Amino acid sequence: MELSHNLLLNEEACNQLGDVQKAEFIFEWLRYLEKLLLATSRNDVREKQKTLVEQLLSLLNSSPGPPTRKLLAKNLAIIYSIGDTFSVYETIDKCNDLIRSKDDSPSFLPTKLAAVVCLGSLYKKLGRILGNTFADTVGNILKAMKSAESQGRYEIMLSLQNILNGLGAAATPCHRDVYKAARSCLTDRSMAVRCAAAKCLLELQNEAIFMWNTDLDSVTTLCFKSFEGSNYDVRIAVSKLLGTVLAKAIISKHPGSAASRQSIRRVSLEEVLELLGTGFLRGSSGFLRASGDMLKGTSSVSRDVRVGVTQAYVVFVSTLGGAWLEKNFAVFLSHLLSLVSQSHPKATQTQVDAVCCRRCVSFILRATIGGLLGEKAQIAAAKEICQAIWKLKKLSDAVLSDGNLETRLSSTDVAANQHMLVCALQELGSLIHNLGTTAAPLFQDPSTGLLDSVTSVIPHPSNCVRLAAAWCLHCIAVALPSYLTPLLDRSLERLTVLKSSPEAVTGFSFAVAALLGAVKHCPLGIPHGKGKIIMTLAEDLLCSAAQNSRLSAQRTQAGWLLIAALMTLGPAVVTHHLARVLLLWKCVFPASPKDLETEKSRGDSFTWQVTLEGRAGALSAMKSFVSHCGDLLTGEVIQHLLLPLPCAVDLLTQLSSILKTYGSPLKTPSVVYRQRLYELLILLPPETYQGNFCAILKELTADLTAPDIQVAASSCLLPSLCHQDDLLILSPLLQETDHRFIEEQLLLGNGVACGSLEYDPYSIYEDVEGNSVPKPLPPTLSVISSAAKLFGVVCAHVEDAQRLLVLEQLLNSIKHTKGVRQQVVQLHVVSSISNFLKYLAGSKGNLSPEEIRRLVLTLVMGALESTNPLLRCAAAEAWARLAQVVDDGVFTAGLAQVSFEKLKSARDVVTRTGHSLALGSLHRYLGGISSTQHLNSCIGILYTLSQDSTSPDVQTWALHSLSLIIDSAGALYYVHVEPTLSLIILLLLNVPPTHAEVHQSLGRCLNALITMLGPELQGNNTSVSTLRTSCLLGCAVMQDNPSCLVQAQAISCLQQLHMFAPRHVNLSSLVSSLCVNLCSPYLLLRRAVLACLRQLVQREASEVSEHAVVLAKDSREELTPDANIREFGLEGALLTLLDKETDQRLCQDIKETLNHMLTSMAVEKLSFWLKLCKDVLAASADFTGVTCVDTMQEEEGDRGDDASVLTTKSNEKSHPFTHPRWATRVFAAECVCRIIKQCENANSAHFDIALAQEMKKRDSRNDFLVLHLADLIRMAFMAATDHSDQLRLSGLETLLVVIRQFAAIPEPEFPGHVILEQYQANVGAALRPAFTSDTPPDVTAKACQVCSAWIASGVVNDLNDLRRVHQLLVSSLTKIQAGKEALSHLYNESASTMEILAVLKAWAEVYIIAVQRHKNHKQISKTPTCSEGLLDLVYTDLGTLSRLWLAALQDFALLSLPSEFASQLPDEGGAFYTAETSENAKLHYHNSWALILHAAALWLTSTGFAVAEPDEGTANLSRPVTPTSMCQGSSSKHTVKSPEDVYTDRFHLILGISVEFLCSLRSDATMESITACLHALQALLDVPWPRSKIGSDQLMMVLLKRKPCQNLERARTQEDLCLESLWSLQH
Repeated sequence: MELSHNLLLNEEACNQLGDVQKAEFIFEWLRYLEKLLLATSRNDVREKQKTLVEQLLSLLNSSPGPPTRKLLAKNLAIIYSIGDTFSVYETIDKCNDLIRSKDDSPSFLPTKLAAVVCLGSLYKKLGRILGNTFADTVGNILKAMKSAESQGRYEIMLSLQNILNGLGAAATPCHRDVYKAARSCLTDRSMAVRCAAAKCLLELQNEAIFMWNTDLDSVTTLCFKSFEGSNYDVRIAVSKLLGTVLAKAIISKHPGSAASRQSIRRVSLEEVLELLGTGFLRGSSGFLRASGDMLKGTSSVSRDVRVGVTQAYVVFVSTLGGAWLEKNFAVFLSHLLSLVSQSHPKATQTQVDAVCCRRCVSFILRATIGGLLGEKAQIAAAKEICQAIWKLKKLSDAVLSDGNLETRLSSTDVAANQHMLVCALQELGSLIHNLGTTAAPLFQDPSTGLLDSVTSVIPHPSNCVRLAAAWCLHCIAVALPSYLTPLLDRSLERLTVLKSSPEAVTGFSFAVAALLGAVKHCPLGIPHGKGKIIMTLAEDLLCSAAQNSRLSAQRTQAGWLLIAALMTLGPAVVTHHLARVLLLWKCVFPASPKDLETEKSRGDSFTWQVTLEGRAGALSAMKSFVSHCGDLLTGEVIQHLLLPLPCAVDLLTQLSSILKTYGSPLKTPSVVYRQRLYELLILLPPETYQGNFCAILKELTADLTAPDIQVAASSCLLPSLCHQDDLLILSPLLQETDHRFIEEQLLLGNGVACGSLEYDPYSIYEDVEGNSVPKPLPPTLSVISSAAKLFGVVCAHVEDAQRLLVLEQLLNSIKHTKGVRQQVVQLHVVSSISNFLKYLAGSKGNLSPEEIRRLVLTLVMGALESTNPLLRCAAAEAWARLAQVVDDGVFTAGLAQVSFEKLKSARDVVTRTGHSLALGSLHRYLGGISSTQHLNSCIGILYTLSQDSTSPDVQTWALHSLSLIIDSAGALYYVHVEPTLSLIILLLLNVPPTHAEVHQSLGRCLNALITMLGPELQGNNTSVSTLRTSCLLGCAVMQDNPSCLVQAQAISCLQQLHMFAPRHVNLSSLVSSLCVNLCSPYLLLRRAVLACLRQLVQREASEVSEHAVVLAKDSREELTPDANIREFGLEGALLTLLDKETDQRLCQDIKETLNHMLTSMAVEKLSFWLKLCKDVLAASADFTGVTCVDTMQEEEGDRGDDASVLTTKSNEKSHPFTHPRWATRVFAAECVCRIIKQCENANSAHFDIALAQEMKKRDSRNDFLVLHLADLIRMAFMAATDHSDQLRLSGLETLLVVIRQFAAIPEPEFPGHVILEQYQANVGAALRPAFTSDTPPDVTAKACQVCSAWIASGVVNDLNDLRRVHQLLVSSLTKIQAGKEALSHLYNESASTMEILAVLKAWAEVYIIAVQRHKNHKQISKTPTCSEGLLDLVYTDLGTLSRLWLAALQDFALLSLPSEFASQLPDEGGAFYTAETSENAKLHYHNSWALILHAAALWLTSTGFAVAEPDEGTANLSRPVTPTSMCQGSSSKHTVKSPEDVYTDRFHLILGISVEFLCSLRSDATMESITACLHALQALLDVPWPRSKIGSDQLMMVLLKRKPCQNLERARTQEDLCLESLWSLQH
């Protein structure tokens, strides 16, 4: 390959090579030539231009493959752009002659295509220089297109795009001709041609005014037609075209004279929206035809058209931008909601259509509001949505209050606006959920009435509206946890009051369930007592259900829904209600089969409906209990839980006869009942229902082969049964994309409904990925999915005879059906068998009898040759699982032989694809099948199949299978590496780019080869060098592929190469391709880019950053505007991407990448990183400056004094980050803390201002953290005073880190002072908001920690200044002294515990510091100082504090007792925790006890154990507990103890905690705790009385002398202190 690295092609060396090597050699030369030309002087190029052009034109005639012709054309254009252009016209003529050639043979086609590509490249690069020739060229190309096949049409469209790009307005004479040609290609049968045509038209519309003016209607209709039968790539390309054209129609200012302007049509927003709405509602058919079809009732817009138009809406708004959307939001919202209104009944005439339309509208709203608007604009949008909800509510009320009974009861009118309300409520919920606590202003504005608007529609007549409103409340509660308890109380109160309204009972039970589901997302929880209220209400609803037949069904559903949702609160809550729940479960089912028979004989359709609803609800509650309360599943509980199970199964067996008796009203309830029972049985251990296996298996078989199911929902059942890697070869719809939410409906097919909340109300309390709206599938689909899973479990546990019988029955059911019905049954059966084999493999089971193996093999074999590719994929997986389960070499060899024979004889695509994947799957699960012969046979067959150019599908599956074999064979494959690599390169250079799926499989093969070769790729011998070069060449080919998914494969391969052979990967080129694709519209490509970046920056962060900036400065057009690398570097681009990205996995990769870059570069690029963080934090703040203030200013007067000195008028310059989300700002605040941490490990000058200033004078490039202290304080202040609670916590943490790091740094200009003194007011202003009454406990707790750190730091010397922060702690102390009545009832009791202990810990730290300073100053000076003043400040509250400290320590001692002493704990809890929340409270005590212990010991020492207050137990605590009454019963509470007993109890408390901790050090024990504990012991021993107590107790002496010392050997830093303590003991 080194011979190819010349300016001219080494023809002699090239001619000596074989065909494959020759193609590789030429491509490598062309790659090298491209780089060399750009670096060569103009004169040198001109000298060799003639030879170069001749060589390139000769290559043009040698049938170059797609990547080669593209590179060849690029080089030709570069040569003419650098050198002389005299011969360019001759080159153009040669290309045109080649295109005109009459030779239509397949061998000449590549030459023609190369000529087309060359013309496009030349015109793009040279532009108007060739202006006088373009008319002939375009005419020639368009003429050739008439007889061109799909590859030709594809290349011609792309070439025309390049010609238009290069010529600009000069190409105007040909615009109409190009437009006509592209119109026909936009509806071409080839999807690649459609994409190319869309790109061509997108280029054309830049200059062709008629497209977005006079021809706008026809362009729009054309795009709608293009969406019909389209794939994902076409929808992306055409929606971009349509959205851009429509946006251009609105915003363009038309040039020209007054006369021409008059003839130009003006297009309004309403007209554009009407055009899009027409496509959404009527599809591509004309208005008259659509109207006629609607009258006949036959019109239905195909889903792919609707999804395409949906994407076009998003492109349209995105092109116009966020500012436009903000201005026109009301009109846009009204239009979108009208799409699902009753004025367009056809769009929502069936539930399936309605669900799909709602999804589309929700997607548009989410992508535009969530993606384009900043937080303030989103709040304004939320207000607008509220207004829309109010209007729709009034319309509903008007219909319902109509006096005419017939009108009032009309279901059409009642549900007239239901879908509009659902879309509005779901978007409102999503909006608030993403805003988090920054949405608080929405709820504080009474004019909006947000909560009232949502709760007002909860009793709506439509079930889907009630569920949407409940989900909206769930989102509000997750976003703003302070509203969770009030909303829960309000819903429970309305549910109790409106028990007589069926709509209210259903609606508010949904609301309560949704809110209970939100609790797990709110760390502060809800009050423990709510569980009891909900349980009582649920029992009441169930008991009263029979009293009123009009309300029976609703109350039954509501009761069980509340109980099921209650289970999500976990064992801590459920354990108190378990007995009642178990009793309810027992009572809901008949006690015996005889009772069930009695039930059947009496009752009617309605009572059975209610009964089935109730029992299905009970089963849901059981399932919820098993899922969320696993810790409570003891043997005894399982026995009670299983009592109703036999009757539940008996009822299952009777359902068919009940259904025959009472008819269709019971159809849905019976399906739901089956689904609930199956779901529960899947979760339970199989042995618990062993006696019912036969009955269950019989019912499962009947369900799976039921004659009434006509829809084959393979996309619901099979993806989970296929291997995740195998799904890549199937439809792109199965892959993750940004449009998955709407693309899913195309995967399901027109006859199947998308998932929606109304199909399963019980899903409202369950967790959903990304916290999006739950999307349960219809019961008819869900029950099949559950049946197939349960079949796998049960079939694995039954006897062989029973198993054989069932498998025969399944096989017969397939044989005895035909057509679509047979496909459905086969799908269900194969799903079940796959689950069965998967379960067996997971549980190490076996499949011994030959008959059973034969039956399973027959069932799987049939599916392996199914026309459904997804079923073939699942069957290939099952094929391999079967071999894994049997685990017999002969059997496995037999399976492989079957596939070999089939592949040798079969010629159809279905058989070849199915069996080729089966071979790969066998190798995946069984390694290399331990036989070299089998390996060689597999590879030989797959080589042959992968070169079958007549069928891209066969190539794709065969290559994918080959990649699996490479992965699994390991070192055995080494002998096949060279031929495989040659095959891959050959195919990469020859397979048309239109077959992107083949290129993706080639990429997976190359990736597998690189992984297999591993570190060997670093070698320098010839063979390794050749392999490495081929790998790099393959990556280069894939990087130039137009498919984003192939580019993602290329990046993944380069990432692997960089890991194994970093010296041989061109980092500059790799970083360039990563930056270009950073904002790709394809999710998988963005993921590949970030995964690669994350790896690169771990070793070469600085180089990657520099390459990105250089690229950005040199590049003119490649980088997307979204990634502004030129100005803010790669780091800034990543922060911008993090702010816009919604994919959680991608966001995590971005954060990790930035963290690695920060770790490597933050110290060297300190100013840059701090500015980035400051820009993010300041971008959405209401202030932009923090100034230093006079430290002597008084606190009194205006409360806003401190705040006013922190803010300055915002200068009007724009911020680089526009409206970053709160999550991005939180990350920026976390980055500031990491920067400080990095500086801590670097130069000491970062924390020495005098040294930093001196070094800065020596070299201005030096930069130190201490010089940026003002910025650090400002950032901490901005974060700590934000609306977002999460950001406030991050800001306070940043402030805490700053205080701890900079507190001791002296101010050189003012001796005796420290540099932080000037920021006293700033710190006070940052802390004050955290102590308001409406602040959450976690924020107050963190603020207390900062307060104590600030006071303890010694920064402030003046008592008046000290009082500012001290007063905040005093207010907190007053609050906790007032007891539980004054503490918040919004959160769980453990949150109050956390707040109280944080306050006591803060006071403890202040007291400890005050005592230490007093002691130190007393030794040094006898004059009064600030240290005495600080002690005086604390002394005022010391009496109260001491009681509270001792009470907290008593709580800690009780909670530290081993579990076997749990019965000795007080039933009512402790001073600061309740018995029910003791487990949650332990963590808070564990974090606080050490400093409190030290403070209490110091206080006792200071009093000399001489202060005893017998009535101190009456201190105003939340639950009065005297620290002297540890482990006493309630009867001893009022016992008056002697002073000696009080002293002894206190002493034992301190000493007991200390010794217990030191004698059994936990692995997570902090040095802070050990130090505090030892200091507490030392303080105790400073006083005579405790020493005498210890001296008189021999056991205590032994414990203190030996055990702590042994444990403290791990903490050598404490050795001196420990020895000092022991020395004190001995004396």
